[in-house]
Amino acid sequence: MNGQGGSFFSRLKAGLSKTRELLFMNVEAIARGIGPIDENVLSELEEALILADTGAELSHEYVEALRAKWRRGELSDVEALRSELRRMVAETLRPRMAPLDVRPPYPFVVLVVGVNGVGKTTTIGKIAHCFKGEGHPVLLAAGDTFRAAAIEQLKVWADRVGTDFVRHKEGSDSSAVAFDALRAATARGTHVVLIDTAGRLHTKSHLMEEMRKVVRVIGREIPGAPHEVLLVLDATNGRNAIAQAKTFQEFTGVTGLALTKLDGTAKGGVVLSVTREIDAPIRFIGVGESVDDLRPFDAGAFAEALF
Repeated sequence: MNGQGGSFFSRLKAGLSKTRELLFMNVEAIARGIGPIDENVLSELEEALILADTGAELSHEYVEALRAKWRRGELSDVEALRSELRRMVAETLRPRMAPLDVRPPYPFVVLVVGVNGVGKTTTIGKIAHCFKGEGHPVLLAAGDTFRAAAIEQLKVWADRVGTDFVRHKEGSDSSAVAFDALRAATARGTHVVLIDTAGRLHTKSHLMEEMRKVVRVIGREIPGAPHEVLLVLDATNGRNAIAQAKTFQEFTGVTGLALTKLDGTAKGGVVLSVTREIDAPIRFIGVGESVDDLRPFDAGAFAEALF
């Protein structure tokens, strides 16, 4: 692992510290690495997994598997239990590890969705930075036309990263912004278009129709687009993030997930539970405010950092 990657792992490990404490400080024998494993330890572990928003079903499956190994004498000590739990977490997440693959024909269109406040606009800026670093010309489209602050924030990111930017005035039709962005990207030979969208879930029916219109306009202009519908979720929302994911899946379909704010949550188990609820890979995870604090998801590194 290179220096940059190593530092990201350190931030991920630090970011998951609250979840790690919740999992293990409540289970004293595991936290201290002493004492025999018994039914009490396993029951406490199941409760801690649920509190970390791993989900009741998956938490029960993990602990039942651990209990079976314990009864067969295969978990000799607490460290063996930790190691097995780490292996199971990585195994759960590995099938969902699929980086976002930008490929021709260009432009490759990414529709970014999520409720207001999850870090959607910031995530778009960081993804643009990633793609620019891979040599792709990028265009950002300010499709959240209901909030002037969102348009301005995206403009700041476009300037910071050095990408093209398309905007209309506040209150404009989002689908018109998407249309103009795709026309501009095609004319300029842009590889990636990242389209921001509104996230007002309290007006569900309006949002649904607006999203569907944007998707229709994109598909008419570029057959097969959007190539990715990326849902941004705030990990600190825990199980509420799952409910949001289901709503957006219903509106637009979801082909990938980006999980933000893992650095401030004791709900890191949501990374696991979301795999049960939403049939989409985890493309990115974010652990801070820096432009380099969003990276492609790595199941093994996540499991290692968690334990």
